[in-house]
Amino acid sequence: MKNLNISLTIILVLFITLISTSYANELPEPLAAGWQGKKVCERLHEDKQQRILRCTFAPGVGHEKHFHAAHFGYAISGGKMRLTSSSGTRDVILKTGSSYTSNGVEWHEVLNIGDTTVVYLIVEPKG
Repeated sequence: MKNLNISLTIILVLFITLISTSYANELPEPLAAGWQGKKVCERLHEDKQQRILRCTFAPGVGHEKHFHAAHFGYAISGGKMRLTSSSGTRDVILKTGSSYTSNGVEWHEVLNIGDTTVVYLIVEPKG
């Protein structure tokens, strides 16, 4: 009976891993994700050490559901954004000149709900 429980536990863990990995692989990364069929991010630079993206959101424009690897973000032009992720939905004021770091995001989507164009840089280290 003990071996059966161990086998069932291993199968369950493998199944959960497969499902979560499959789900993550189905989501686009930031450069590939867009809004209503249009790109919102552009590659400014990429080399062996890093990739730098500039993402631009006019009022009413968002970024469809996508994932992020670890990255640093910098707001060139701030505004009011709505962020939705597995932890819920929240409205945030992104201040011009503010920055943040992230260890990665399993998934999220954003929408510019303000009246100014929001522009920020994403710097992703490569390893």
